[in-house]
Amino acid sequence: MALRNIDLNLLVILDALLDEGQVTRAASRLGLSQPAASSALERCRHLFADPLLERGAGGMRLSPKAEALREPLKRLLAETQALIDPPAPDIAGIVQTVRVIMADLPAFGIAARLYSTLRHSAPGLQLVVMAWHGAEAALDAMAKGQADLAVSVFPAVENSFVCREILFEHYVVAMRQEHPAAAAFDLEQWLAYPHVLVSGRGEAKGALDETLARQGRSRRVGVVVPNFLMVRQLLLASDLIAMVPSKALVLEGQEGLAVFAPPLAVEGFGLHIAWHKRRDQDLAARHVAGLIEAELKAL
Repeated sequence: MALRNIDLNLLVILDALLDEGQVTRAASRLGLSQPAASSALERCRHLFADPLLERGAGGMRLSPKAEALREPLKRLLAETQALIDPPAPDIAGIVQTVRVIMADLPAFGIAARLYSTLRHSAPGLQLVVMAWHGAEAALDAMAKGQADLAVSVFPAVENSFVCREILFEHYVVAMRQEHPAAAAFDLEQWLAYPHVLVSGRGEAKGALDETLARQGRSRRVGVVVPNFLMVRQLLLASDLIAMVPSKALVLEGQEGLAVFAPPLAVEGFGLHIAWHKRRDQDLAARHVAGLIEAELKAL
């Protein structure tokens, strides 16, 4: 008999019939009516050319062929279930490398705790933190399969990516506590002193300069550095002023610094985690993504 002519549901009903040894109990177990279960039994008898359930003293009993079918049938149904709906692999047993593009600041804040958590939950995972060179470069690396995840500011992404906002950040202005501008800080004082600008690509102007230009104002950038981790020491050793995300001071500490809200409206930004949709079923990458999101939210 051709396999295409066999109804898989019939085998499920037969399994219940052989377990229960009675049509009524098998029907109740499967949520079927008794006539439907009886009809299925007749079809099974035809399929296997055997009575399967026979009347005997005290009720129904399984035929010798039915007894022989019980274990192979259960094994077949279990294998079919595993084929259609395989169990999720245990993350603790996966051996894999997960590559994450992340800027220095968030990496500095969570790397140690992230590794500690992974060491217990997924000891077979190797974490590779890759340098951040901008959102477009991160998306390109994930599209080419050179990276699995990226933490960055992603204003918009193509449909081939999944992008989730982790937190929304706002800016603060920081300077050393003895800074001449700290006693009466305002816009004029802010613009009277040189600024630190953080740019991973070495750009000497940022979004703040565009905001100031619309008001007919400008600032002097005294130094450009590639990451926020360099800012605190520069401020403590000079009259430089910096506008930084608030989390930068949480991570580096603000001892010895005076901190103010910007003296003009400055838009904050969302920090996102993203991956290519081909990673949706990658248990290791998704596990790391969840841990990164939890750690950054906890900062």
